[in-house]
Amino acid sequence: MTTINIKNLTFGFDSQEQLLFDRTNLTIDTTWKLGLLGRNGRGKTTLLRLLQNQLPYSGEINHGQTFVYFPLTIHDPQQLTYHVLQESGDVELWRLERELNLLQTAPDVLWRPFDTLSGGEQTKVRLARLFVDEENFPLIDEPTNHLDITSRGHVASYLQQKTGFIVVSHDRQFIDDVVDHVLAIEKSQLVLYKGNYTIYETQKQQKDAYEQEQNKKIKKEIGRLQQTAAEKAEWSRGRERDKLGSPNKKGSGGIFDTGAIGARAARTMKRSKAIVKRMDDQIQEKSSLLKDIEHIDPLKMYPLTSHHDVLLQAENLQLSYERPLFEPITFALRHKERLGIEGPNGSGKSSLIQAIFGQFAGQVTGNMQLAHNIKVSRVRQNYEDNQGTLALFAEEKGIAYQDLLSNLKKLGLERSVFHTPIEKMSMGQRKRVELAKSLATPADLFIWDEPLNYLDVFNQQQLAEVIALVEPTMVIVEHDRYFLDQVTTKQVVLRMPNES
Repeated sequence: MTTINIKNLTFGFDSQEQLLFDRTNLTIDTTWKLGLLGRNGRGKTTLLRLLQNQLPYSGEINHGQTFVYFPLTIHDPQQLTYHVLQESGDVELWRLERELNLLQTAPDVLWRPFDTLSGGEQTKVRLARLFVDEENFPLIDEPTNHLDITSRGHVASYLQQKTGFIVVSHDRQFIDDVVDHVLAIEKSQLVLYKGNYTIYETQKQQKDAYEQEQNKKIKKEIGRLQQTAAEKAEWSRGRERDKLGSPNKKGSGGIFDTGAIGARAARTMKRSKAIVKRMDDQIQEKSSLLKDIEHIDPLKMYPLTSHHDVLLQAENLQLSYERPLFEPITFALRHKERLGIEGPNGSGKSSLIQAIFGQFAGQVTGNMQLAHNIKVSRVRQNYEDNQGTLALFAEEKGIAYQDLLSNLKKLGLERSVFHTPIEKMSMGQRKRVELAKSLATPADLFIWDEPLNYLDVFNQQQLAEVIALVEPTMVIVEHDRYFLDQVTTKQVVLRMPNES
């Protein structure tokens, strides 16, 4: 058994006030299938880069591994895929073909230009290259991007047969299927759990519930202590005034034993200070609790009450580019219903969205009808045309600027980014702008095309909760089956004509 040992690891970016890792200690068994979880910006990819010695840090990272990273960088995507995969070192053809067969992908993809492969095929050939060399330790960063539900299942089955890797993914079902340990980057520490995502989530909820209960008890105790301390302090001050006597009388002017009163007052004040110190200690204890509870602020969404019973319907609808993309479908979407669209890559999901808006360039047979004079709010897969400042963007889209900012903040966009032009933001930040725009748009119908790309599990939870709360009428195209099962009321599966 070999291990990766991390001792007193300290690292932070100059642009951030808070350290990502502060004197972190960790031991990882290299036979584990380790899932690395955490909110966006918490340092998952950074940790993988630190393991590869790509960033300066203080502390120690000791291991005897040669790390290999996914996704493999492609320098010339116009080359044949086999030649692209040779860029990182020679590899025997039969080994690549073996891995592709395990991934349920035809080996003939190796003899097509890499840039002609689908996103799912590109992911699979990169994974095949990753596991060809059994001497290297794989670091796998977001392997489910661009994979449909079926392909995610293929990759999950593939990884179940492997031993020893670290994988980052926001797809909880995928993590559930492939890992036997979870490393969670929480707000103040790294916590290691034995088991899959479900076990991690259960234990995390139990820990959070315990801390919440302890927090309530401490707050109640502090309130009692504050009241007692205040009463004792006021009593001692009153006795001190009695000792000094009334200003209208000579001398002490009192009938009491002022010496005894002073001594009692001193003792009471001492006890009062001890109580205050105890209260302060309790406050410190309270502040040490809840440090790793993730506060998930609820999003806001503005569905309109439509007077239409059926907002969207299709009857024997089929879309074609020379050949049909999917078998004919029929459905009706009523007020407050949420329709999930499923299907493999290339089955026409995005084409169906285009057809709803009358933008499909191929042949349409059957009927598709969108209710008249309804307002539609949309999340697109491609949103590179979003540009300018957030203020100008909100004005252009006719949405409330403060609603846009509020949802962006709740989705995890840092305030420091609010004045950055959208076109200069990262793709994850730009995705949040596209999503926050849709949330802030009052609409009869919301149409979201793969809304979960770039979102962490906490963002996904936020979306699921707001949808359950406000019950908008929606069409959702998404590969994450867990999310679809959470939020949709009905589903349509697009089946390619050659499927049985």
